[in-house]
Amino acid sequence: MALRHAVLAALLDGEYSGYELAKAFDVGVANFWHAQPQQLYAELTRLEKDGLVTGRQVVQETRPTKRLFTVTDAGLAELQRFAAAAAKPSFIRDDLLVKVQAVDRVDAGPVIAQLEERMAVAAAKTDLFTKILRHLRGDLEEAEFLRTGERIGPYLTCLRGLGFEREHHDWCRSTIAVLRAREKTAGRD
Repeated sequence: MALRHAVLAALLDGEYSGYELAKAFDVGVANFWHAQPQQLYAELTRLEKDGLVTGRQVVQETRPTKRLFTVTDAGLAELQRFAAAAAKPSFIRDDLLVKVQAVDRVDAGPVIAQLEERMAVAAAKTDLFTKILRHLRGDLEEAEFLRTGERIGPYLTCLRGLGFEREHHDWCRSTIAVLRAREKTAGRD
């Protein structure tokens, strides 16, 4: 997947400036596609040049002029083409897993500390996703929202992010417990 498809998908929720898009990415798209703000700005420029988004200037009295972007019909057609193409399998590429892989031959203390940090981040993201989901469905119960909601794509991807962070949190917690138990056992030998 190219960044362009993630940007087009994010713009389906409305008209965004580059700054607003970066914020939307942080709370929604970032659970499955990470991008720096400067990458988003560059991609918006390319998308506009390719006719997949259109931008308009908005003059503000007390702030600098900003550009707002929306998806064009050509952008929607590109998303349709992308949605119809075969998806590549996902994979994990995580330096912390390499450190855990090597934990038998290195000092486990720093690895445990990093697992604790990662667990805290996962807990914070779990809370964030839970709030986002609640906001997206409003007063509806989840089953009702999934049956009748106007736009469920962001909800479904947020559910995946929530599941991932919960599982990641649990894996960190259990891995820490195993490593600490092994340290105690090794200390008695």
